[in-house]
Amino acid sequence: MVYEERNIWASLIVSVIGMAVYTILVLQQAAGGPLDDVDWVPLMLWTIGASIVAAIVVSIVWGMLAGMRDPEGVGKSDQRDRDISHMSTRVGQAFLVIAGLGVIVECAFQVDWFWIANTMFYGFALSSIVGGVASVIAYRRGLV
Repeated sequence: MVYEERNIWASLIVSVIGMAVYTILVLQQAAGGPLDDVDWVPLMLWTIGASIVAAIVVSIVWGMLAGMRDPEGVGKSDQRDRDISHMSTRVGQAFLVIAGLGVIVECAFQVDWFWIANTMFYGFALSSIVGGVASVIAYRRGLV
């Protein structure tokens, strides 16, 4: 597994876990009540921060383990890696655009801040996950 693919996997794993943890924490805090009554800001900020740190740590540890097996191949990327990165960025951006449009509609209807922020949060997470899945598929099956 090449350097870029390892980083994609680390980001993908952490994104899915982070999204699940945030969702569980919000639902627990709501305790059956209205979701927009939850104090979501600290939960969201801590989840985002912890996810960034976790992705970096997982990537570094995985890279160190891979470096012990193949010291020559660590950190190398080629044109294929760049092409896959560009493709996955385009795929992921589509979901950011959808989330952004959703936020604009929510703002037009003066929806509660909770829903606006969560639309963007899940849009970013979905963008990262879908882009990561597209990258993994491209690494496994090739670009067509």
